[in-house]
Amino acid sequence: MAAPDPDATSVGRSARPTHADVARLANVSTATVSYVLNNSAGKRISARTREAVYRAAGQLGYRPNVAARNLARGESGVVLSILPRVAVGDMPIQAGSLMAAALAQYGLLQVQIFETEDYERIIDAIDNLDPIAVVSLFPLSSDARGKVRAAKVPLIEIGLLPALGDPLLTVGAMRVGHLVSRGHRKIAFGRTDIAKWRALGDYWLQGIVDAARAHDLPPITVDEVTASGAAELVTRWVRDGVTAVCAQSDEIAGLVLHGLREAGLRCPHDLAVIGIEANPMGALCDPPLTTVEYIPAAVADAAIAAVLTELGYPAPPAPRPTDVARLIVRAST
Repeated sequence: MAAPDPDATSVGRSARPTHADVARLANVSTATVSYVLNNSAGKRISARTREAVYRAAGQLGYRPNVAARNLARGESGVVLSILPRVAVGDMPIQAGSLMAAALAQYGLLQVQIFETEDYERIIDAIDNLDPIAVVSLFPLSSDARGKVRAAKVPLIEIGLLPALGDPLLTVGAMRVGHLVSRGHRKIAFGRTDIAKWRALGDYWLQGIVDAARAHDLPPITVDEVTASGAAELVTRWVRDGVTAVCAQSDEIAGLVLHGLREAGLRCPHDLAVIGIEANPMGALCDPPLTTVEYIPAAVADAAIAAVLTELGYPAPPAPRPTDVARLIVRAST
């Protein structure tokens, strides 16, 4: 049997690109490459040169020795990702998984934690993990944001990224626009009566109010929905001329549907209902629930580009503003 050909073996393994390879392709010095890729402070590098280095690094598939760089900087390589405590379906987990896989290619470890009402868990995580960046789907509280500032690490609030447009307005316009297209003009907003879950309700409500104003609709009627009071509430809505309701979540939409059945009313004949978060159980409601589904890949792509750019890594260009959600139309509207 013939001995292995060492040359053939080496051909099967592509050599890892170096700073020198990037420098040659970008037509700059290796020192400039180092300054750009390490995001060195105090170095005046033009935007055109930085773009050339990032482009060359991307073309070559250059991956920095992150472990060595973090060791030199005294950094952990941890990206702390904060998942919201409010119900938003599976999207944060799905987007987080895509982010974790992408960041791992750069030697970065994404650590996910769920926020709590007092944000103590976030504060403890920043103290104990010493992250190099903090990522949050929704804006943090002033206390948590202050802790991130004190730690002197980048804070990327995904919902505010230009690449995602304005999710609040986008989703509000999507829901109200759909109802208007079905002939509805007097719309209610159903929110939770549980204090700790109201934050996202307030967030979505503003989008609904703005969209209603854009369509020159009457003021939005806002009420809390409970299992025990749902029948009485929907009866009042219908009596007052409300013909459609935007729910804070699919769970709240389910309570509205429950109230309609208890009151002997029909959906959507007496009251149309639209939720948000695309809970799989929505398809099994009676009638099946119209809802809004987030697009995890759109969220992840914007977040990945923002994180890598903030940390000075070769990053893909930020995606253009794109839809962060899509409407799933079912029989409830």
